[in-house]
Amino acid sequence: MKNNLVFITFDSCRYDSFTAAKTPNISKLGPTDRRFSYASWTVPSHTVYMLGATPHTSPKGVFASEVYKKDFIAWGARLNIEDISFKKFVPRLSLPAFLREHGYRTNALVSMPVLNPTTNFNQHFDRFQLMKEHNNFDAILDELEFDQAQPSFYLLNIGETHYPYTVPGESGEHLPRIHGVHGVFKHMDDLILQGKTASDIADEDKFFDMSQMEELHQKQIKNVSYLDKLFEKLYQKAPRNTHFIVTSDHGELFGEDDYFGHGPVIHEKVFEVFFVEGRIA
Repeated sequence: MKNNLVFITFDSCRYDSFTAAKTPNISKLGPTDRRFSYASWTVPSHTVYMLGATPHTSPKGVFASEVYKKDFIAWGARLNIEDISFKKFVPRLSLPAFLREHGYRTNALVSMPVLNPTTNFNQHFDRFQLMKEHNNFDAILDELEFDQAQPSFYLLNIGETHYPYTVPGESGEHLPRIHGVHGVFKHMDDLILQGKTASDIADEDKFFDMSQMEELHQKQIKNVSYLDKLFEKLYQKAPRNTHFIVTSDHGELFGEDDYFGHGPVIHEKVFEVFFVEGRIA
C-alpha cells in the first residue's frame, strides 16, 4: 500500500527557532536535522521542493550529483513505492505530477498570498487553495480529508512563523511592526504613475533595534510551540500509513549583521532550516 504524504513548511522559521521551541509532537516523527534551503524566500523555495528536492545537507568531499541522487531515491521509502530514481521525475521534474501518475490525489493548502492559485505554482494539483487567513494552521487541518481507496498528497504552507508572527486571535499591535508592509503592492502603481524611481523612495520606517529583534525572534519560537500542539489533531486525522515532512522554506534574520527578514539577503541564517520526517508508529 502506498503511503500518504503530508509536506509541511513553517514559513520563515529559523533552524534555531525550531530547536529552541517545545516540540514534543513533531519530535515523534524523528530527529531534527540542520539543513539548508535552495532559496531565500517563499516562492522559489517551494518551487524547488515541488520539483522533488528537499532541504539539502552541505557535505564536503562529495559531488553534488550524489546529493541529488540520494534525495530523489529517498522518495521510495517515504511513499512505499519501489524503483524510484531521478529518471522517474524527468522531464517534468514535478513531485505533484509524479504522485498523480502513481494514483495520488494532490492537494495544496497555502497561507502565503504569493503562492496563490493564479500563479504558475498551481500546476499538477487536483486541489489548490489559498486560505482566508495567513496564520491559521488549525483551519488548514479542518480541510484535510483522506480516502482509503486513494493515497493523498498534501502540501501545507503555514504562516504563523512568518512576519508579523501572530496566531489566530492576535492583532500583533503589541509587537514591533513595519508600517504598510502588507500594502506594498497596493501602492506600487501609485508611485509609478507619479513618475517615482527607486532612488526617489525614502525609507519610511526606522529600523528595529536589537531589543525589538529579540522580541520578534522569541515570538517566532513561541509560535512554533503553538503549532506543535496542533500536531495532535493532525495525527488523529491522518491514517497510520502517512509519511510526514516538516521543514521551513527559508530562515529569518533578527538583527544579525544588521539584517532583518529574508529575501534579497545572502546570509547563512536565511538558508539554514530545520528538517524532520517520519511516520507515527
